[in-house]
Amino acid sequence: MVRPTQPTPREFLAAAAPGTRVVVRYRIDGGLTDALGHLVATDDGGCTVRTRTADVVIPLDLVVAAKEVPPAPERRPARIRS
Repeated sequence: MVRPTQPTPREFLAAAAPGTRVVVRYRIDGGLTDALGHLVATDDGGCTVRTRTADVVIPLDLVVAAKEVPPAPERRPARIRS
C-alpha cells in the first residue's frame, strides 16, 4: 500500500492560510522550542506566529516540524471563593 506523502514543514506553512492555528517546532541554541498560535504570514525566508504573548518570527531554515492544531479549549470561569 502506498501512503500519500506528507508535506514538509516549509510546504505546510507556505500552503496554510493566515489565521490557521499552528504549532511550529524550531531549533534554538541548545535545543528545540515550539511556537503555538495563529499563523500571521509566511514568505520565502520565514513565518510569523502570533502566540499569547507576542508575534514570533521564525526563519524557515530552523523549522523542523509544523502542523495545524485544533482551537484552544474555552477558558474556565474563575472560581468564586466564599
